[in-house]
Amino acid sequence: MSTLEPERGTGTGTLVEPTPQVSHGDGDHERFAHYVQKDKIMASALDGTPVVALCGKVWVPGRDPKKYPVCPMCKEIYESMSGGDDEGKDK
Repeated sequence: MSTLEPERGTGTGTLVEPTPQVSHGDGDHERFAHYVQKDKIMASALDGTPVVALCGKVWVPGRDPKKYPVCPMCKEIYESMSGGDDEGKDK
C-alpha cells in the first residue's frame, strides 16, 4: 500500500528572485542613451516595468534618448553582435 506523503528532504520551498536595482539617480548611466530590445521598450511604456540595457543598466525609460549620446558599453556590445553596424568591417 503506497502513501502520498512526500519523501523527506524533497519538500517545497520558496524561490526568491532578487528585485532589480532600478536607477533613479544621476550617475554615469543617466548621461547616456542605452540599447534595449524594442518590444521591451513598448511593454515598459504600457505598464511601467523596468527594462535592461545591453550594458546591464535597469531602469524605467522616461527621457528622449535622442538628447543623449549612446552608452559606449552598449554600443560596443551591440557592434560585437552579429547584427551590429560594424559587421564586415575590419577592426
